[in-house]
Amino acid sequence: MKRLIEFLKNAWLELKKVAWPSRKEIIASTLIVVIVTIILMIYLGIIDFLLTKAVKIIFG
Repeated sequence: MKRLIEFLKNAWLELKKVAWPSRKEIIASTLIVVIVTIILMIYLGIIDFLLTKAVKIIFG
Protein backbone atom coordinates (compact mmCIF):
# COMPACT_ATOMS: atom_id res chain seq x y z
CA MET A 1 0.00 0.00 0.00
CA LYS A 2 2.90 2.33 0.78
CA ARG A 3 4.31 1.84 -2.74
CA LEU A 4 0.96 2.73 -4.27
CA ILE A 5 0.72 5.96 -2.29
CA GLU A 6 4.31 6.86 -3.19
CA PHE A 7 3.57 6.17 -6.88
CA LEU A 8 0.47 8.38 -6.82
CA LYS A 9 2.41 11.21 -5.13
CA ASN A 10 5.15 10.99 -7.76
CA ALA A 11 2.61 10.85 -10.58
CA TRP A 12 0.91 13.98 -9.20
CA LEU A 13 4.24 15.82 -9.02
CA GLU A 14 5.01 14.88 -12.64
CA LEU A 15 1.59 16.08 -13.78
CA LYS A 16 2.31 19.48 -12.21
CA LYS A 17 5.39 19.74 -14.49
CA VAL A 18 3.42 19.13 -17.70
CA ALA A 19 3.07 22.12 -20.03
CA TRP A 20 -0.61 21.85 -20.86
CA PRO A 21 -1.75 23.39 -24.17
CA SER A 22 -3.84 26.54 -24.09
CA ARG A 23 -7.48 26.63 -25.15
CA LYS A 24 -6.45 28.38 -28.38
CA GLU A 25 -3.92 25.62 -29.20
CA ILE A 26 -6.48 22.89 -28.52
CA ILE A 27 -9.06 24.55 -30.77
CA ALA A 28 -6.48 25.01 -33.56
CA SER A 29 -5.33 21.38 -33.32
CA THR A 30 -8.91 20.12 -33.33
CA LEU A 31 -9.72 22.24 -36.38
CA ILE A 32 -6.71 20.83 -38.24
CA VAL A 33 -7.77 17.27 -37.42
CA VAL A 34 -11.34 17.91 -38.59
CA ILE A 35 -10.17 19.53 -41.86
CA VAL A 36 -7.68 16.75 -42.65
CA THR A 37 -10.35 14.13 -41.86
CA ILE A 38 -12.83 15.79 -44.24
CA ILE A 39 -10.20 16.05 -47.00
CA LEU A 40 -9.29 12.36 -46.61
CA MET A 41 -12.97 11.40 -46.54
CA ILE A 42 -13.59 13.23 -49.82
CA TYR A 43 -10.43 11.76 -51.40
CA LEU A 44 -11.32 8.19 -50.40
CA GLY A 45 -14.91 8.70 -51.53
CA ILE A 46 -13.73 9.80 -54.98
CA ILE A 47 -11.29 6.86 -55.23
CA ASP A 48 -14.04 4.45 -54.16
CA PHE A 49 -16.44 5.90 -56.72
CA LEU A 50 -13.88 5.67 -59.53
CA LEU A 51 -12.86 2.11 -58.65
CA THR A 52 -16.52 1.05 -58.48
CA LYS A 53 -17.14 2.50 -61.95
CA ALA A 54 -13.98 0.80 -63.30
CA VAL A 55 -15.00 -2.58 -61.92
CA LYS A 56 -18.50 -2.21 -63.39
CA ILE A 57 -17.04 -1.31 -66.79
CA ILE A 58 -14.54 -4.20 -66.71
CA PHE A 59 -16.89 -6.89 -65.38
CA GLY A 60 -20.03 -5.23 -66.74
